[in-house]
Amino acid sequence: MEDDYPKNMNSGVLHLIYKRYKKALDILENNEDIKEIHILGGVRAYMDSYNDCKNPLLGELHKAEQIAKQLL
Repeated sequence: MEDDYPKNMNSGVLHLIYKRYKKALDILENNEDIKEIHILGGVRAYMDSYNDCKNPLLGELHKAEQIAKQLL
């Protein structure tokens, strides 16, 4: 699946955010220790790199970070 992603998904900030969320999903699906979830800061990293405040992805990233803060 990852082979079909655009070039900016295979390196840089977007790739790092993707890797962290993929790992978080794996942790949740495998009932592993949620303390190993490291997604906080993804919104800030995206904004620092892309400055695209209208991207709907930001809202979803923000929701996920808020849930992670409550769990951790």
